[in-house]
This record gives sequence, C-alpha cells and structure tokens, in this order.
Amino acid sequence: MISALNRLVALVEEHLAEEFDVSAAARTLGTTEYHLRRMFSSLAGMPLSEYLRRRRMTIAAGDVVRDEDDLLSIAVRHGYGSTEAFGRAFRAVHGARPSDVRRDGGPLRTQPQLRFRLTVEGNIPMNTRIVDRPAFRLIGHSARVPLIHLGINPHIQRHIAALPLEEHARLKDLGDSEPVGLLQVCDDVDPDGVEGSELTYLHGVAVSPGTPTPDDLDTIEVPTGRWAVFHTAGPHPQTLQDAWAATATEWFPANPWRLRPGPSIVAVLERADDFSTATCELWLPIEPA
Repeated sequence: MISALNRLVALVEEHLAEEFDVSAAARTLGTTEYHLRRMFSSLAGMPLSEYLRRRRMTIAAGDVVRDEDDLLSIAVRHGYGSTEAFGRAFRAVHGARPSDVRRDGGPLRTQPQLRFRLTVEGNIPMNTRIVDRPAFRLIGHSARVPLIHLGINPHIQRHIAALPLEEHARLKDLGDSEPVGLLQVCDDVDPDGVEGSELTYLHGVAVSPGTPTPDDLDTIEVPTGRWAVFHTAGPHPQTLQDAWAATATEWFPANPWRLRPGPSIVAVLERADDFSTATCELWLPIEPA
C-alpha cells in the first residue's frame, strides 16, 4: 500500500493542471477508490481532495510571483475558467489574493510533495481475526452526526443519553447474531474521512435477516462479506481509537486485505461503570487486496 500511495502522489503531480480522476488512478494502482481514499486520508492526515488543492495552489503561487503573464492566463493554465474562481481557490489556501501575493511576494502556505515511508513499528501485536459472515441486519436508533477523530463524540453521547434505560435492555434482547451485544455502528462515512463530515450513527444490535424488526427501529442491511475483527482492551475511548488508527498505519500495509464499503462496527464486550476502560471488538469490512 505504501508503494501505491507514492505512485498516487506521482500521478497527482502529472495531472495538477487538470481534473484528477481518482477512480482511474485506483484502477491503475490495482485497488479501489474507496480504499485508496481511506488509506490516503488516514496516513496523510488530510483528504486526497485537500492535498490536490494545496499542491495546485502551491505550484500556482510560484507562477503568480515569478511569471509575467496576466492572472487570467495563469488561472487557465491551472485548470480554472476565470480569475474569480482561481482567486477563491488561491485565497482558501494562502489566505491572500493572487494580486496581493504578486505585489508583496507573500504570504504563501506551501504544501510539499508527500512521500510515504514504511516505519518499523508494530511492537505491540494486534489481536485480529478474519470472519466470513452471511448477510445480517443492524437494527436500532440512528442519527446523522459529524465525524470527530479524537476523543468522545458529544453528538453520539447525546444521542445515546436520550434513549430510555429500558430501551438498551430491549435492544439487547432483540440481538441474535454476531457481532454480539449493543453495537456502535458508523455508516455512510465520507471515504476521505473529513473531520466534521456527516455520517450515520446507529446504536443497536445485529439480527439475522429473518428476524422481525419493530417498526420504531431503523435498519441497515449488511450483505454477505468478510470482516477483520480487532480486539482491544484498556482506557476508553483512547485504546479503541489508537487501534483504529493502527489498522491504517500498520495492519493494512502489512496484510493482503483492503477496506470495502460498508459499516464499521464496535461491539463493547465489557466496560467499567464509568466507561473509563472497556474491552471492545472493532469490525471492519474487508476484501482481498
């Protein structure tokens, strides 16, 4: 995967002045757009779309400062149809208008070309199993919430806290399939993993396809597929979030699997009364790379 990401960066450099076709790049690299976007954002710390924008405006800034061409010619050269559109994109990256930068020589916020390198980590083994699961259904109470990478998501907290205590027991009684217990489900996640982008969060359980679903519950149909299941135990939610990050930085680069579209599921197996520690399983949908 590290090699594929470096080849992706090279493709980006070759097509900075035109619309970049991520699907075509993924096919060239022998992977899927979904997996490529997820791995890039996890390892680079920014979405691929944001990296593209920053690189284009970094090269464009050099032309603005040193080139004698008018700004419209520079805008067209970098794929923009007007100085207005170019100016908006330029200012979003550099915080100044092209005309101001041409006059003053700055300010400029440069985005260097990325280089992905494999570092030797993984000194703590990841407790993982591969599971083939027939189709199942997730049922529960869902809400649209913003994506937050670190710490507790207060929007999810409020959603769960609003449920009556007896509803948790009712849901647990309905569950009859793996993953077991009350589940924290994230679906419809932006492949770029943009902080603040919306996702569907479902608090519920897994049931077999034939299990009747009460009318007051939301459902997510999960097709037959393969899953990587990561077992975690320790301070919560830090241990779980560290494991989630390590799947991108350590597990996927070292194993012949890639992410496929589908919900990610956290099953809380045990927890302290105050939720300061927990034992969890993180289920991620995968397919052969």
